[in-house]
Amino acid sequence: MKTKTLLSLFAVAAFAIACTTNPFTGKKTIALVPNSQILPMAFQQYDQFLSENDVVTGTVDSRRIKSIGQKISSASERWLTANGYAGYLKDYSWDYNLVQDDAVNAWCMPGGKIVFYTGIMPIAQTDAGVAAIMGHEVAHALANHGQQRMSAGQVQALGAVAGNIALANNPENQQMFNQYYGVGSQLGVMLPFSRGHESEADKIGLTLMAIAGYEPMAAAGLWERMKANSGGGAPPEFMSTHPSSDTRINNITGWADDAKAEARKFGVTSFKAN
Repeated sequence: MKTKTLLSLFAVAAFAIACTTNPFTGKKTIALVPNSQILPMAFQQYDQFLSENDVVTGTVDSRRIKSIGQKISSASERWLTANGYAGYLKDYSWDYNLVQDDAVNAWCMPGGKIVFYTGIMPIAQTDAGVAAIMGHEVAHALANHGQQRMSAGQVQALGAVAGNIALANNPENQQMFNQYYGVGSQLGVMLPFSRGHESEADKIGLTLMAIAGYEPMAAAGLWERMKANSGGGAPPEFMSTHPSSDTRINNITGWADDAKAEARKFGVTSFKAN
């Protein structure tokens, strides 16, 4: 059997056996790399990061990060249990830390390992602002976006290999393929894939912050401040891993009422806006 035929069969088989369903979106997602492999590696890298950076403890902001993080992750557990996914988080190990760094950023590793940089706190401003960021980061972990990005990278590499094999007898076309495949797959597939993850995390995060008792529209205010902080220096959306601030604000405005409606199913009727 020809090599390229074997490669094609391998790819089909991999997709057939390596799909999972995201409980928050109902979508089938690729999972070529199992969580049993990803999570121990993520936990080790997180611990190493903390050991090499200035973790802030004993301050008002560091306590806010931990307190709000626990509320958001508890909201996710409530939602998952109520919707038939009680064991979904059994391998997660939540941790929330504030790190001294001027970068306006926060991130979450697979399995629930979250870092806020001190540089984002003036833009978060309020507890609701912190909850909006925390909800977004927790959502990335819940939706297994790290696993999906790793899997997508493998598919992208597989496509490059398949293209080179298919064009092995035509060096000129093979060279052209290699010249354009990286840029084309990045702009046409990988970046839209990443932006889709960011929008999913925004939407899931709104629900989580609402269940935790925070006003979802506070997330729109957060992105107004993010936009002002960027000074108009953000790249065009089609060249970015993230949706534009305007796109996010519009999406959040459209989703906020649904997030509150979902929270009311859990007996939450008031939402902290500051």
